[in-house]
Formats: sequence, structure tokens, C-alpha cells
Amino acid sequence: MNRFLFAAADFLSRPPGFYLLIAAMVACTAMVPFGLTNVVTYALSVAAIVITGVVLIQGYRDTAAIHAKLDEIIVALQETRNNVVGLEHAEPEEIKAHLARLEMEAAEADRKAEEDGASTA
Repeated sequence: MNRFLFAAADFLSRPPGFYLLIAAMVACTAMVPFGLTNVVTYALSVAAIVITGVVLIQGYRDTAAIHAKLDEIIVALQETRNNVVGLEHAEPEEIKAHLARLEMEAAEADRKAEEDGASTA
């Protein structure tokens, strides 16, 4: 099922797929004068749901790719802590706590750098 959804999202996110959706919406709108407003409403609602799904799936794929690339950078750098790899799968509270620790460490590092800069000047 995932393979089908990703293939459909990939097709619909490219110009030919988007043109197909536009053509389907134009065809549905052309049916209004024939008294098929219920069909048109239904078809346009389905098209809106499909477009929303495409956006969500593409966003998921982009986010997953970014996380994979960042994880690769983290693992490649020897000075980094590898415990942040996979943090995106943690609970929101755990992510917030980790972010707060990182911000405190960054503030401490800035303070030390300022002290070192002031003492050497």
C-alpha cells in the first residue's frame, strides 16, 4: 500500500499528474449545467482530499530525507554526540527536554567563549 501511495504522490506532484487533476476538475465543472451538481461537488471534494494527501506524503518524504542526511552528518563528525540520531522518533516532551539541554550547553559555551575572549584581550 505504501508503495502505491508514494507512487501516486510522486506522479501527482509532478506537472503531468497536476495537469490530470486540473483536467478532471474542469471536466467536473463542465457537468454542472447538466444538473450533476452533486457529482461535481463529490468529485471536487475527492480531488481536494487527494491533493491534501499528496502534500502530506511529499512533506513526509522530504522530512524523512532531511533527517537521514542530518543523521549521516552527525555520525560522520567525530565531535558530535550520536544520541541525537533518531531523536525525531521520541516523544515530544523528550525532544523538548533535549532541546532545552542543548540550548543551555550552547549558552554556557558562549559564556565561556566571551570570558576567554575578555581574558586574552
